[in-house]
Amino acid sequence: MTDNLDIVKANYSDSKHAVDIVALMDDYARDAMGGGEPLSIYSRQYLVAGLAKTSGAVTFLAYNDDRPIGIATAIPGFSTFAAKPLLNVHDLAVIESCRGRGVSQLLLAGIERIALERGCCKVTLEVLEGNLAARQAYEKFGFSSYKLNSSVGNAMFWQKIIT
Repeated sequence: MTDNLDIVKANYSDSKHAVDIVALMDDYARDAMGGGEPLSIYSRQYLVAGLAKTSGAVTFLAYNDDRPIGIATAIPGFSTFAAKPLLNVHDLAVIESCRGRGVSQLLLAGIERIALERGCCKVTLEVLEGNLAARQAYEKFGFSSYKLNSSVGNAMFWQKIIT
């Protein structure tokens, strides 16, 4: 799969990158692991501009023969325990026909390189419990569940939607 495969850091001002970001995120959103619904009209319109306004946000795009096949977007955070920045992989997706070929590993390597350049203490992400393929890909890259003390169990990712 690595033949004719390019991983590029997206430029949010580049019109091709912007179109590809929206298309790949829409593909991801339509997948069961992305919620099974297309991106909203609002998200399609404002996603790239919002990323551009988010200080430190970074997106990598995977291309096979100039066709967009994967995306990874990370947003910076801060670890209060380590008193250092961190990078959270907010989205990572590969189109269905190209999964299982190592694309996610290359996208994650791009994120990790940026995290190292920025002096981050860690890279974080969340994954659906039932997304076994993604979990295996993340474990292969070196991710593991997060716990401070095994006696109190793994950390859980929760949300409260406010609009």
